[in-house]
Amino acid sequence: MLAGLAGEAEPYRRLLKELSGILRAYYARRAPPGIDAEDLVQETLIAVHTRRSTYDTGQPFTAWAYAIARYKLIDALRRGRLHLRAPAEEADDMFTPPAAAGGADAAMAARDLERVMAGLPQRTRDLIRATRIEGLSIRETAEKHRMTETAVKVAIHRGLKSLGGAYGGSDVEGD
Repeated sequence: MLAGLAGEAEPYRRLLKELSGILRAYYARRAPPGIDAEDLVQETLIAVHTRRSTYDTGQPFTAWAYAIARYKLIDALRRGRLHLRAPAEEADDMFTPPAAAGGADAAMAARDLERVMAGLPQRTRDLIRATRIEGLSIRETAEKHRMTETAVKVAIHRGLKSLGGAYGGSDVEGD
């Protein structure tokens, strides 16, 4: 990625080729029937390419790339009105790269997530965690936090928009 950011075409091409294989395996394990894994691979590669300027070179590339992949999967699940459900104790394993399961990359990704979300109010962090990481629906989250569904949606939208503005993103779809 660093060579690609420096304008070197061949290393960047190799990166995208390797990443496409990793993404195929990632989505093959996580995408339910009815979600085309190959479409997700292509969407993710496009997002990596178009958002490459937002990559923080001081952080692991894999954490950044897997975060994009996870958000693309969540977007696809929402479009298909499907919900990603898992017991809370399995949530870390669900979004951890297979090579890093239980390893340093998973710990760094968790640390990065905490650092990124630290600037948000505690309630907003809790709502985002409940819906984006734990896989709860808006209704379940509203009941859990004793809020209206509309208030949950607004708080999540504002929190994600704030994060997007702080970290170079510009769109928050479907939130």
